[in-house]
Amino acid sequence: MQKQIFALCFVLFGAGGVLVAPASQAQETIAQVNPNSQQLSQLLRQARESVDRGDYPSALTLYQQALSLDSRNARIYSGIGYLQALQQNYPAAAGAYQQAVVLDPNNADFQYALAFSLANMGDNASAAQAYRRSAQLNPRNVNSYLGLGVVLMRQKDYNGATTAFQQVIALEPRNAKAYELTGSMLLQQNRTQEAIQNLEIASQLNPRDGSVLLNLGIAFLQENNPNGARVYFERAAQLDPRNPEVHFQIGRIFQNQNDFDRAAVSYQQALAINPKLVQAQAAIGEIRLQQRDYLRAVVAYREVISIAPEDAGAYYNLGLALKGRDRTDEAIEAFKKARELYEKQGQSDWMQKAEAMLKELGD
Repeated sequence: MQKQIFALCFVLFGAGGVLVAPASQAQETIAQVNPNSQQLSQLLRQARESVDRGDYPSALTLYQQALSLDSRNARIYSGIGYLQALQQNYPAAAGAYQQAVVLDPNNADFQYALAFSLANMGDNASAAQAYRRSAQLNPRNVNSYLGLGVVLMRQKDYNGATTAFQQVIALEPRNAKAYELTGSMLLQQNRTQEAIQNLEIASQLNPRDGSVLLNLGIAFLQENNPNGARVYFERAAQLDPRNPEVHFQIGRIFQNQNDFDRAAVSYQQALAINPKLVQAQAAIGEIRLQQRDYLRAVVAYREVISIAPEDAGAYYNLGLALKGRDRTDEAIEAFKKARELYEKQGQSDWMQKAEAMLKELGD
């Protein structure tokens, strides 16, 4: 059986992470633009009304019309970028903010918004450049340094990220997020004790932040202290009961203690919140294999494959479950797919194990 459970340690490293969204440039656009015609003024007023109603597509259409009247207005581009970012259309947002930056290169807010959009696209190098420019233009904006630190962490530039977070702490000594991110970064480097020290400071500064407690729980797991980890996970679950990662981590503890029923309940709670949390679905499949409940293992691993069709381990474990049900032909197909993916991914050891299973099944 291939283990598929892995720690969701760095919950701060998602596409958006802790990056703070740019302020409402749409409202600023309308408030500060100097329209040169009655028609332009009317378009911007209508756009503001659409924004207030939450009708972003109509607002975008109105801003595009406004651009035809005033194509050199950086704030109109920034308003478009803001609305695109609200709809998570980050490439379009980045394109609009790039136009704003070209027209007004010394505007720190535009640089920050551009960086935010690029970071959410995963273009970390370009985002770092824009965050640095934003910080140069407005050295007291802690969000620029936080964003810079996050994208540098993604690039494993830990020294640069540390410098960015230290700058935040120098500006705001009680900034809990800077300590939390530092702790998460140290966890990524397996510097667990230092991570715990920073995360405990973050927890003291912001005791109701569930993500800090989640990371403290993960740190205690790394220290082989499951009881201590469980205390933090349960506190995190109380503060943030809709966080699927918390329930997943609690399930891991129960599973490692061979309390499979309670582990399965925790994994199901995670999946009820996020049905596409592949780690939880794979963990349920692993439990069913350990219990020789092959039918439910088949169901679980087919669900994993529907979410992550390139997951070689899911195909391998599906093959084991099908083999346990004496569904030989289907098991062979699953092991063949696993072998193909293992080869593609350069996992020669597991490719050989898949081949061994195929030989055992007479293929």
